[in-house]
Amino acid sequence: MNDNFAREINYLRISVTDLCNLRCRYCMPEEGIDNKLSHKKILSLEEYARIVRVAARAGIRKVRLTGGEPLVRKNLVQLVKYIAEIPEIDDIAVTTNGILFPGVARELKEAGLNRINISLDSLKEERYEYITRMGSLHQAKLAVFKALELGLHPVKINTVVIKGFNDDEILDFARLAHEYPLHIRFIEFMPIGDLLFWKKERLMDADMIKAVIEKEFNLQMACDIQGNGPARYYQTAGGKGSIGFISPMSNHFCSRCNRIRMTADGMLRGCLYEKQEIDLKPALATGDEEEILRLINQAIKKKPARHHMNDGWGMENERKMYQIGG
Repeated sequence: MNDNFAREINYLRISVTDLCNLRCRYCMPEEGIDNKLSHKKILSLEEYARIVRVAARAGIRKVRLTGGEPLVRKNLVQLVKYIAEIPEIDDIAVTTNGILFPGVARELKEAGLNRINISLDSLKEERYEYITRMGSLHQAKLAVFKALELGLHPVKINTVVIKGFNDDEILDFARLAHEYPLHIRFIEFMPIGDLLFWKKERLMDADMIKAVIEKEFNLQMACDIQGNGPARYYQTAGGKGSIGFISPMSNHFCSRCNRIRMTADGMLRGCLYEKQEIDLKPALATGDEEEILRLINQAIKKKPARHHMNDGWGMENERKMYQIGG
């Protein structure tokens, strides 16, 4: 299924919860969220699976489960099983902070999980605890190496670079990609909500990050890494992994975007920054799969040409990042 700008849309990102076990400063208030979705508003695992089955008819082939933190959702392994049983779906991934992953990693792999992205913004214990407010760096590292041990491929690490906070660790992360078969993705700091932690002066663009790495490594363009993401990938000479740069602020990649998103309560968005949503719940309630298909096609056709992230989140955007899915 192509959108109105001739982009093939084959990727669905599903938020399975708006809850998280961390309180990262650029994402969630310290006290948590006071407008969390009620249990009756969040879709059941069976409803998610039904939507994916219908979405496969519209050309969706890849599914990513996000949150909040998806692993706080009970029985996520069962949802992975449901999706893996859909013949057209050839790739199932999870984005996680990794804290809970070691305990369920093998079950997820056996259920059909293909790959994993782990969010990790610092390799320094105190700094990691500061940015996450309650995270365990030890547990996050365990998640990374557990994923490698199980043969999930590729194992990606998402690192948001914040000037004056963790930009002195850029080379430390790059060395990980050189020494291990890890795919480190440096992400420009984005205004993803109304939290005061985001400031324009904290933005370090992808070219600046790349220049830091090139002080130590000779970067060579790499073939696309599995996952159909927006990163531009490079490899270091003799390195085992890759280094990617995601530049939503300095050089948007919207012309190559292949995804739509669904919130935990069944609202479709064509873009993270798209304020218009399409509600699937009424069609789910009646069991009308043709109507679900029509609405999915409608979301694809309404997908905007590009985001307007540089204009800020905007007060009219009532949802926050953790309510949409990373």
